[in-house]
Amino acid sequence: MAKVPLLLLLSLMVITTWFPITHCSKKPVGVARKEDIPYIKCQVCEKLAYQLYNQVQNKRAEISPKKISEYQIIEISENVCNLKKQEADWILKIDIVEQGDRLELVEQDSEGQCNSECKTIERACQDVMDYSDTDVAEYLYKHNPDLDSLKSFLCKDLSKSCSKAPPPVPKNRAPGEPFISKSSKEAEMEKLLRSMQGMPGAPGMQMYSREDLMNQNFGDEDVDDDDDDEGGFPSKLGKVLKGKESKKNDWKQWITKGIQDTSEALKTHANRVSHKMRNWWGAKKAQWKKNSKTSKGEL
Repeated sequence: MAKVPLLLLLSLMVITTWFPITHCSKKPVGVARKEDIPYIKCQVCEKLAYQLYNQVQNKRAEISPKKISEYQIIEISENVCNLKKQEADWILKIDIVEQGDRLELVEQDSEGQCNSECKTIERACQDVMDYSDTDVAEYLYKHNPDLDSLKSFLCKDLSKSCSKAPPPVPKNRAPGEPFISKSSKEAEMEKLLRSMQGMPGAPGMQMYSREDLMNQNFGDEDVDDDDDDEGGFPSKLGKVLKGKESKKNDWKQWITKGIQDTSEALKTHANRVSHKMRNWWGAKKAQWKKNSKTSKGEL
């Protein structure tokens, strides 16, 4: 297991050689504009229904001939409005465009920088789902509806998001920021880092520039010297990198293979734990729901 932190740290070095240093700097975090949600909630609900339908269909095709489980559908419905999860990547392609007294959701060809508009769509999506993710998953599992039926169930019956027309947008509303597309390399980098988050041996991952790695600036100045010298790796990193500069390509191949092997092992372990937790949590939710219905019946 001692190799895991070593390979993860080396992976950061490889990433910074592939991408400009400007991509590694911290970006300002956007804040959701809650006042915009009533103007886009119905559109978000319809796009959410489309994503739920297609992601479930894709999952069915992926595991065929096995039958999709209700827990797998619950996982999709729980993650589809969470930008930290892959299932919510669709949000990154949506731009909010002003059209007279309306706000229009326009899908772009590539993912964009996640600023306030991105966060607003995420929040609207969460408002639509509310605490109904298990209800939506149960409907998808038991009825296998077509897209139109799912839209009607989610946006009219369950959430009421499209039960009435959205109000007109005030004329004094401040326009949103422009849609700025990510480069393919930047999107790839973010997905790689996200896939490593939460894995054993990879807590609090952050990006470093090549210069930081060469100068051993790892951002933990208050950490004890004993930790810094563990295995003799961090204290010698600068010397190793400088001595191997001429063999950079060989380093990349070796590190990339190590990352892939370690990532696969970690994913297998994480998937096993996650599967057990989902089964336990799904059973709990089902029991709570059953108890709630029983209590209502007795009343």
